[in-house]
Formats: sequence, C-alpha cells, structure tokens
Amino acid sequence: MTNRSHSLREAIEEKIAMGQLAPGQHLDETTLANEYGVSRTPIREALIQLASMGVIVMRPRRGAIVAEIGAEQLVEMFEVMAEVEAMCGRLAARRMSPAEHASLLKAHQACKEACDAKDPDAYFYKNEAFHDQIYAGCHNAFLAEQARGLHRRLRPYRRLQLRVRDRIGNSYAEHEKVVEAIIAGDSERTSELLREHIMVQGQRFADLIASLGQIASQAA
Repeated sequence: MTNRSHSLREAIEEKIAMGQLAPGQHLDETTLANEYGVSRTPIREALIQLASMGVIVMRPRRGAIVAEIGAEQLVEMFEVMAEVEAMCGRLAARRMSPAEHASLLKAHQACKEACDAKDPDAYFYKNEAFHDQIYAGCHNAFLAEQARGLHRRLRPYRRLQLRVRDRIGNSYAEHEKVVEAIIAGDSERTSELLREHIMVQGQRFADLIASLGQIASQAA
C-alpha cells in the first residue's frame, strides 16, 4: 500500500473513531476523493485496507459502508477484548522493566491531565497510549498485535463510553489501580483489574447502547 493510501486510511479511520462517520453510513469514493484532493485509486486502496480490518464493509455493486455491530456482537467483542487485555496485563506485570514502568507512569500522568481538563477527545488519545504501553510491556509481539487489532476495531465504541457521565474519572481511577498492580509485579491482580476495566456490562452497556442510538438518530 502506498504512503498516500496509508495516510488516507488513517484519516478515514479517525473520522469513524471520532463519530464523524457513523455506523451504517455510506462511504462514497468520489466524495472522499474530492474531500482529500486525490484520485479515487488511493481512496479505493484505503477502503480495501479498512475492510480487511473490519472497520468498514465493502458490498458488491453497492459500495462501502461503515461497519455496524449489533448489541450481542458488541458484547462478545468486548468480552474477547477484556480477556486479551487481561493476558497482556498479566505478562506486563511480570516482564516490564523499570524504564517501562517510568513510561507507563508518564502515560498515566498524561491521562490525568486530560481527565482534569474534562476533555474526552484528549483523554481518548492518551488512554490509547496508556494501553499501548501495557501491550508493549507484555513482551509478546503476537499477543500485542492481537490486542491492538481489537482495540482499533472497537475504537468508535470505546470513544463513546468516554462521553458517558463520570466515565473519564472512573477510567482514570481504574488506571491508577492497574499501574500500582503492574509496578508491584502482581500479575493476577493486574489481570483482574484490566478485565473489569474493559468489560461493558450492566449500566455501562446500557449507556453505550443509548449513545449508539443517539448517533444513529443524528445520522438519519
């Protein structure tokens, strides 16, 4: 894939993650090409890449749409993400070096600044960087790759969660416990905390579904 189509893929993916392109929305190649000032070829390459990631769906003779995930499938994906994250945390607690602990603390501090500013978009990016420190710290390249892929696939929905009242503050408080457990080398505690941090159930799930409903009504 060319550098141009790669940057276009990232730009379109970012719009999806930020809710500017909603689930089920049609992606017109000509419109996107005009928006980014390119031909349709790199746009098509970018869309093919996004389809391979599961972020969009390519339909024969009908074009591409932003992928829609049903409530049941969404729960299933978060369940898998929770277990993968727990595995990363378990290994990171055993394997992270003092230098990696310092990087994790720095990422955690960046989350605090976004949390204190009550800026959900800034927190979204800092949160991603925080979790990536844990993926890198597990020192299992295959597992980290799976975690990042799932994380990317669920980006729009994880971002929505941060707009629920008090979620940013709660997320940061959960991070605090995770950091303490990792630095203490408590692998089982880290695993348990990260599993709970990722899972969407009960009221958190209801809030997420309500947010999805609001986006659907706005896109209609």
